Amino acid sequence: MALPINIEDLVNGQTVEWERLEFKRGWNPEEIIHTLCAFANDLNNWGGGYVIVGIEEDQGKAILPPYGINQTDLDSIQGEVLQLAYQILPNYFPLVQPYLLDNKHILVIWCPAGDNRPYTAPSTQGKQAQRHPYIRFGSRSIIAKDDNLRRLQELTARIPFDDRINGKAKLNDLDLGLIQAFLQEAKSDLYEESKKISFSDLCQRMLIAKGPEELIRPLNVGVLFFCREPEKYLERCWIELVVHHDNTGRNFTEKYFKGPLHHQLRGILEYFKTNVIQERIIKVNGQAEAERYINYPFGALEEALANAVYHKSYELGKPIEVQLWDDKIEILSFPGPVPPVDAQILKQNQRIIARDYRNRRIGDFLKELRLTEGRGTGFPVIYRTLASNDSPKPIFETDEQSTYFLTTIFAKKVLVKENQH
Repeated sequence: MALPINIEDLVNGQTVEWERLEFKRGWNPEEIIHTLCAFANDLNNWGGGYVIVGIEEDQGKAILPPYGINQTDLDSIQGEVLQLAYQILPNYFPLVQPYLLDNKHILVIWCPAGDNRPYTAPSTQGKQAQRHPYIRFGSRSIIAKDDNLRRLQELTARIPFDDRINGKAKLNDLDLGLIQAFLQEAKSDLYEESKKISFSDLCQRMLIAKGPEELIRPLNVGVLFFCREPEKYLERCWIELVVHHDNTGRNFTEKYFKGPLHHQLRGILEYFKTNVIQERIIKVNGQAEAERYINYPFGALEEALANAVYHKSYELGKPIEVQLWDDKIEILSFPGPVPPVDAQILKQNQRIIARDYRNRRIGDFLKELRLTEGRGTGFPVIYRTLASNDSPKPIFETDEQSTYFLTTIFAKKVLVKENQH
């Protein structure tokens, strides 16, 4: 059964960061089991990763066209993956799928983050092997030691909220039409298969539902993306927009964006594009070309709102609040950034890469839909987009307890002076 991802985008690192990809020209069980273990441990809550057998790599990136695997070896390798899975403790089972890419056979092993961290794997395939917990360090899998080992032990059986089972929702609360629309937009081969397999198998293949056969329930990420009314099962998981008509704070209108998470994000972005963003054209005396400017560049708003959707906690029951003033837009989400990012770092850096992430699954779905980019790119995109429009710099704020995250984007002001004659 196909994976819920576009294979060409995956191989080219367009939807999954390079650190979460490992390419192998051939089958090497001793190295691969360490990578399976590292992705299962998912030290930074990035969402696991992928091992792609049959493609060579150069400094962590794919060399294309693929080297390929003999078709006759595919079945035996898939059997060996299962044997390796039994060597990882607690037992951990990745999803395996062969693909044909550029007329070459490759094998993709999807290794989602495990629910029972920490995991250990044997150091070798020999009799004298020792067991170690492995983690990802850049594009390599290494043994967790010292501070990294302590951090991993702190994650024991701790699952991010978006990857937990939602006890209120049932499997039929997920919508097949929404799921198929996502797969079709992502150009996943699983879209065609979704028309033939059971709904339960489809949800489990996408890892949006878990549990024993008699009681399969949706995960929170499944409810957020593939339920028509997710607010029934996750309190206040919507975006609130307040449009101020003056600066008194009393004359305003409110608008709510509800429904699947990506629909919310696209809905408020469309509102800004239609009702807020304006292009001004100014004719300057003595100059052939008119000057053009935009009050709010769309790219900056898109990235700021996507960051709020990606990084807020859906466990708190607090909506994303967007305030539209005459001269600025404020985007407030709860709580603040994940440590070690704090108020001082927000003021001093234009490129911020958090050590770990709050929502490992939400980020993957947003990336598949091209609604956000890779880790650490949000702040540079906002700064760069505003600078190219000659707009004021944004302000990013939180408090000492990191209870909120506030982004302020200012409208561009242009003073037109009449030419002196």
